[in-house]
Amino acid sequence: MLENNEEKVEKPKTEEQLKSSKETESAVNEVENEVANESEKADEKHEIPMLDYDSMELDKLVSELKSLLKNYPIQQLKSNVDAIKTAFNSKFGALLAEKKAAFLAEGGNSIDFQFSSPVKTEYNKLLSEYKSKRDAYYSQLEKQLKENLERRNNLIEELKTLIKNADPKTMYNDFQEIQNRWKNIGPVPKTKYNDTWRTYHHHVERFYDLLHLNKDFRELDFKHNLEEKLRLIERAEALNDIEDVNIAFKELQELHRLWKEEVGPVSKEHREDVWGKFSEATKKIHDKRHQHFRELKSKYQEMIDAKLAVAAEISAFDTSKNNTHNDWQKSIVAIEKLRKKYFDIGKLPYSKSEAVWQEFKAATKKFNTAKNAFYKNEKSSQNDNLKRKIELVELAESLKDSEDWNETTNTMKRIQSDWKKIGHVPRKFSDDIWKRFKNACNHYFDRLHAVKNEQNKEQIAVVEAKKEFIEQVKSAEIKTIEDVQNTLTDWRGLGALPRNARHLDEKFNKAMDAHLEELNLNRVDVEMMKFKNVVDTYLSQEDYRKLDSEQFFIRKKIDETVREMQQLENNLSFISNATEDNPLVKNVRKGINEFKDQLDLWQEKLDYLKRLDY
Repeated sequence: MLENNEEKVEKPKTEEQLKSSKETESAVNEVENEVANESEKADEKHEIPMLDYDSMELDKLVSELKSLLKNYPIQQLKSNVDAIKTAFNSKFGALLAEKKAAFLAEGGNSIDFQFSSPVKTEYNKLLSEYKSKRDAYYSQLEKQLKENLERRNNLIEELKTLIKNADPKTMYNDFQEIQNRWKNIGPVPKTKYNDTWRTYHHHVERFYDLLHLNKDFRELDFKHNLEEKLRLIERAEALNDIEDVNIAFKELQELHRLWKEEVGPVSKEHREDVWGKFSEATKKIHDKRHQHFRELKSKYQEMIDAKLAVAAEISAFDTSKNNTHNDWQKSIVAIEKLRKKYFDIGKLPYSKSEAVWQEFKAATKKFNTAKNAFYKNEKSSQNDNLKRKIELVELAESLKDSEDWNETTNTMKRIQSDWKKIGHVPRKFSDDIWKRFKNACNHYFDRLHAVKNEQNKEQIAVVEAKKEFIEQVKSAEIKTIEDVQNTLTDWRGLGALPRNARHLDEKFNKAMDAHLEELNLNRVDVEMMKFKNVVDTYLSQEDYRKLDSEQFFIRKKIDETVREMQQLENNLSFISNATEDNPLVKNVRKGINEFKDQLDLWQEKLDYLKRLDY
């Protein structure tokens, strides 16, 4: 056995060992670079359904774009927005060409041709909104990444200072605080991720190597970290059995992230061994993935030939005998099957797919040109459209003086929507039926707006009355629960606030909260009184969406509280040698009891919501 002052002499590595070591290091570096890339893009990960945008009409594409902007974070939309842009530009270009051809066929001059479309205007507005939000997000992200890097570097300096001063009374607690702050800092620029982590990890290992005065804590951490790293190694080795190399590689990246960011160092005698095993498992997945891509490249030519064969089949498709609508519908179904066959062959990399895609586009364009020419000459459909629009005009005229505001408004909106969906009518009738339809709709909605203006006057009176009542509440003497209930009853008796004035409910609640704080009630009773006041406000407004959101939020807080409490109990199980009067044990026990009190309060709130009938 070597003495402390002896150095361990390693045998020189053979050329084969050096080569294997370099290959392993290269594999690990590739994975870690991917982890760095993914850490910077953590907020962009989300599986948004990729719909068949190519089959949608223009108004549906606009609706989908609006829905994406409303329901998902801006940084997660790129793939879907790009697909919508491709589909929209293709369809609108075809529509524009059709309108221009019709204009020229009627004797118009090309230079005078103009075409405006509300759907295109709305699309441009939404696309501009997307670009603006996207640019703002990435500008803020770049700023945040730099700030996070600065915070991490500052923590590294704090850690170095901690090691240098090494105050045995406080160093372990100070170190734990640094660790917690490190974990809570968000991502840094991907070019700095690995270097920053290596520097931090180096000083963490230095700290543990110097931590001799708190040996129990050190050994406990080392043991726990070793167990966690061995589990990560097992998981990494098991990835070799997964057939889908892409899934295995993504999971491998997550294991590397956990190794770096979640699990601390192990004792010196195990460091090289566990890292070697983890690196070796990494290299196996890395090599398997590269082999997969080599095999995939050999299949690209087969895919290209198959896709070109489908494009040729579409190009040669015979439409010369299509004389009816049914004939064309059958052909459309057949072409759609061929299109599906083309896409089912699989995806090619962009460098290999563009030429094939152009062949496919040309073939489908040939079919669509013939189809559009047929339907352009179909005058009977325009006569059907005229009949349907006349029915809508007569319905609108029959309803224009109705006073059943809710039902009639919904019907008028529906027939306006139906009008937009009906195609062209013969030109000689177009202006006349449009004027009749527009006049009937305008007549009804002008009457509706006049009624709403009267209702607005009543709502203004409610708003003013509630503003005055809030001021009275602020200076009122509210000393009992009965006083609270009477005040709430008086507030609701003043009437319902319009949506744009519901902030007054919050002001009233705040004024009542101040009185509740002064009542001789325990904390839980006060909290429940406040909570019931807010919930009852939502009920009076029939705002069931907020009630559902409140219930979802409380369930989430219950889950979080249970997890935090379980984590503290788990931490307690690791402190095997400490007595109950140990400050660390006392602190953990105190935290557990606080979480139990919080859990009881959250559960009581949830029970109250569940008892409501809404």
